[in-house]
Amino acid sequence: MDQPADLPEGEHRPVVPTRAAAPSPECSASPGASVLCPEEDRPADIRQVGVGPWPGGPEAWPADPRYDRELLAGGDRRNVVDRYRYWSVEAIRDDLAPTRSALHVAIENLEHDLNIGSIVRTANAFNVGGVHIVGRRRWNRRGALVTDRYIDVHHRPGVSDLAEWARGHGYTMVAVDNPPDSAPLESTRLPERCVLVFGQESAGISAGLLAACQRAVRIEQYGSTRSMNVAAAAAIAMHWWIVQHRRPPVR
Repeated sequence: MDQPADLPEGEHRPVVPTRAAAPSPECSASPGASVLCPEEDRPADIRQVGVGPWPGGPEAWPADPRYDRELLAGGDRRNVVDRYRYWSVEAIRDDLAPTRSALHVAIENLEHDLNIGSIVRTANAFNVGGVHIVGRRRWNRRGALVTDRYIDVHHRPGVSDLAEWARGHGYTMVAVDNPPDSAPLESTRLPERCVLVFGQESAGISAGLLAACQRAVRIEQYGSTRSMNVAAAAAIAMHWWIVQHRRPPVR
């Protein structure tokens, strides 16, 4: 059952310019002042993403069972690629399942870190085999943009639970952090059956979780900051695994 070629294009509301706010007294300061003033006539970006209802009404709806009738009727504003427009969550998961990678990702959840959702979203983009939330069951989903619905997310109450799962499934746990004995990611061949382990934004990977990892890698940096944002580091590390173990589809 192939995807129809006549999907309706995305709808966009017009960009409406907004009236600039009256400058504050500080904006009239001398040319050397370090005050940032509002720009004049800055446009407000109020675009809608996705597509609206399927054109033609119910009589024109495709018979393909992968399509969600509520989405056909109301439109699909989800963060999905065009191939999956109007598909149900179950249909998307079933379609992704055969191509899930061997890569898994584990995230330590001790402080309700805002970055966890962003890491899950990147894991979805690379169609990883699974994401493991270590520690607190409830995690900050804001940055995930509901992309967690399409991949397997597991809760591991503690470090030992994750380590036991990894041993039982033949996976190597690789910490992505910068301890003294870490190796440069850029010169490291990552195992195919690999769990990339990430810590919290503030303190990195806890001592207990770091000790449970068989290897540790760091991303080489050339500026003054000691560490980069954990969500950015996760994206770099996942992509490095993809480069080594997964060829892009031939187009």
